[in-house]
Amino acid sequence: MTKLASYHVPGLYVEDHAIDVPLDWRGLEPALLAMGMTMRAGAFPPPIPGAPESIKLFYRVVCDPQHAHDDLPLLVYFQGGPGGSCPRPLSPADDGWIAEAIKHYRVILPDQRGCGRSSRLSGRGIEQLGRAAAASGADSARAQADLLKRYLAPSIVKDFEYLRITQFGGRPWTTLGQSYGGFITLSYLSTYPTGIAQAFICGGVPHLPASAAEVYAHTFPRMAAKTRAYYERYPQDIERVAAVADLVGEREIMLPDASPLTVERLQLLGSDFGMKPSFERMHWLLDTAFEDGDGALDGTSPELTDAFLMGVLDRTTTRANPLYWTLQEFIYADGTCSPIRWAAAAEKARRPEFDPAARPLLFTGEACFPWMFEQMPELAPFAHAMELLMEDIEFDRAYDPARLAANEVPLHAAVYFDDMYVDSGLQLDTLSHVGNAHPWVTNEFEHDGLHGDTVFGHLYEEARAAGHVS
Repeated sequence: MTKLASYHVPGLYVEDHAIDVPLDWRGLEPALLAMGMTMRAGAFPPPIPGAPESIKLFYRVVCDPQHAHDDLPLLVYFQGGPGGSCPRPLSPADDGWIAEAIKHYRVILPDQRGCGRSSRLSGRGIEQLGRAAAASGADSARAQADLLKRYLAPSIVKDFEYLRITQFGGRPWTTLGQSYGGFITLSYLSTYPTGIAQAFICGGVPHLPASAAEVYAHTFPRMAAKTRAYYERYPQDIERVAAVADLVGEREIMLPDASPLTVERLQLLGSDFGMKPSFERMHWLLDTAFEDGDGALDGTSPELTDAFLMGVLDRTTTRANPLYWTLQEFIYADGTCSPIRWAAAAEKARRPEFDPAARPLLFTGEACFPWMFEQMPELAPFAHAMELLMEDIEFDRAYDPARLAANEVPLHAAVYFDDMYVDSGLQLDTLSHVGNAHPWVTNEFEHDGLHGDTVFGHLYEEARAAGHVS
């Protein structure tokens, strides 16, 4: 292994590693590449102008310090996102599932390509690629769009399978997928099922066939319901939200990074309404929104505090994870498909209750919009590529329904009945067509239930009782 460091954090023994993986896996197979066979098979498209041949894949291995040298089963964690890096735990209890997992496994925490300490793809990087492509006489936006396609589940799965073969002796591992990690799991089961001994998914079973338009047709009503539930809990915030929205609709107000605060940007604050305690986070953010006196609305035109503006920026920026909004709708692209064409924006436009002028103001959830790539500095470099991607109809194939139907790998999935982001009915429909799938439907948790101290333990005990883990 290419170990970079080993050390302890409280309650954990930690090792840091990194390996090289191909940027573009098309025509390559992890098992063959592991044997040194670099010849690409099939009709391989021309290389992406200005792009490197390989990138770094960073991964971290953690375990109970008492078992640092023991031969433990392996569990690899598929982080949510897209574009999400793995947890940086402060202790086993810091992310509740880890405390349970290290009782049974050596845990592998890879940073997906493009994020964390794996070779990052930021606005700076996409601009550099565009310049390099243009210098070679190529279309810079087309090169950028083709590069972004290499950062979706099919490429991530090949990274992880190559990692398993080359660094862990080819041992089948247990997988744990959170949110988008569940999409990665089904893609992995569609492609390399023999690499997985047991799979767990929490709040992230994609509907098949994949359709971004279908997803948002289901999620916008839940966004409205979540907003109503928030206002029912904190009715005084109806007026405060309206006052902020009216103010930013009337005058130019800039956030600390010099991007404009618009009503649409304000609506993005609902993006975490599917997690706890999001209502309280919103309430306390609004508590100090207004500058004068005791911060109460007194009929005069309010001024917004610097603290509020910083809070809005902090909760809506993706500088730490620019691929989150950039790839958000393309996680639903699978092989040859219809153009996505800003599915969330199209659905929002059909729902007048979400209009920025409507009151009470409704918040949006996990949905990206064209204006974000005009107004948000960290996303602006991706704008031209996004225009092309939204019209593209050819992506790498992510899922194989026939192979999933014949799946023999035990799959235990937590389906959160009230999940705002991933419709529970659509999840259950998919699982009904996956072999050896065992859903656990619960309304006790929101989308982030895995990060508490109950969900993974429950799934593990269900799998153990079924004889799927020893």
